[in-house]
Amino acid sequence: MGSLTQIQKSLIIGTILGDGYVRIFPSRKNALLEINHSAKAKDYVDWKYLILKNVAGSPPKIRKGNGKRLAYRFYTKQLPELTNLLKEFYRNGKKIVPDNLALNPMILAVWFMDDGSKCNSSNFYLNTQQYSLGDQKKMVAKLKLLGLDTKLNRDKCYWRIRFLTSSLPKLRKLISNKIIPSMKYKIEL
Repeated sequence: MGSLTQIQKSLIIGTILGDGYVRIFPSRKNALLEINHSAKAKDYVDWKYLILKNVAGSPPKIRKGNGKRLAYRFYTKQLPELTNLLKEFYRNGKKIVPDNLALNPMILAVWFMDDGSKCNSSNFYLNTQQYSLGDQKKMVAKLKLLGLDTKLNRDKCYWRIRFLTSSLPKLRKLISNKIIPSMKYKIEL
């Protein structure tokens, strides 16, 4: 991917799978990545910024959102590597899962910090409701390649990925050392 390090690539892909948004402005040649979380996730945004600092446009800033929501966000610079990811991960402005997606523990950890949740000590999810059912089935297959057994779980009128209880030790082994302290609550029992 050129100027990005492997850890930066993994962080960016995990972010795209989760809450990140890659876009290109009509008058521009290359795409940028927006990292935007609740102000409560300041530590997490700051961690992402430290890893992407050399390709970030400016440091994170607080921004008022709709209603009372406070967001904490930053953008990367426009990069050819991000333009390539835009072409891979988006179709008609909607996120997709590319066939050639290869997950690694860092990608999964960032994705889990973005979209992971737990309902109790044995129900851990990736909130993938924004993806098509076909893409979610692809994700289940990609997670299986990491040795993780998952299934699709109905969430109201949408679907999301649930980790089978038998896979929780493997999930923790793969990502626990990459989860930042303020996000540990998502993976702990």
